[in-house]
Amino acid sequence: MGIWQSLSGPPEYRQLAEKTGFTCEQIGVLHKRFKQLSHNEDTLRREHFNAIHDLGCNPIRVQIIEAFFDRRNLIPPGEGRMEEIHLEDFVVIMSHFKPPPLSMTDEERDSVRTEKLRFLFHMHDTDNDGTITLEEYRHVVEELLSRSAHISKEAADSIADAAMLEVAAISMGHMEPDEFYEGITFEHFLKLLNSFEIEAKMNVRFLNMNASTVCY
Repeated sequence: MGIWQSLSGPPEYRQLAEKTGFTCEQIGVLHKRFKQLSHNEDTLRREHFNAIHDLGCNPIRVQIIEAFFDRRNLIPPGEGRMEEIHLEDFVVIMSHFKPPPLSMTDEERDSVRTEKLRFLFHMHDTDNDGTITLEEYRHVVEELLSRSAHISKEAADSIADAAMLEVAAISMGHMEPDEFYEGITFEHFLKLLNSFEIEAKMNVRFLNMNASTVCY
């Protein structure tokens, strides 16, 4: 796709393109989906997401929906929750699911990966205290593994169990009998998920969209 095709479009699209890395054409696709979900209203609310059939079958549907209303996931990030989101918020959130272009340097790719994992961490840090519990981390691992057709449920459970032991080794370390484990920090989260190909796991399947139209 040429530069003109990538940048041509309404001023709103061009501004979002610069902000998110999507092309104007891709933003047009997202805008159509936004209007479908909102029934042509100017904003999206939680009940609009509740109507998505595929999302209703997702074990972490609540976390996914709340991620769209979490100000921490915007550019620039903020604090607290929103009751409704506009097109810009929707496109910014969707940009977290976009794989990095092949032309990125290793440093740029690491930065994108970190931001994707930060988004995933926010999904499970529901009380915004900077940590997630061991059980919440297990749900993260199970959700990531469930996207692989080559891993059985039994194997996924075993890997999740091993992941819990890894948590103990990396984030808990040696603890005295009277010490209390407060939870997994984002720093530990990065180390724990170092081996997961997060770029291939985070996708837009639940929005009933053709991923090739919003990915490079």
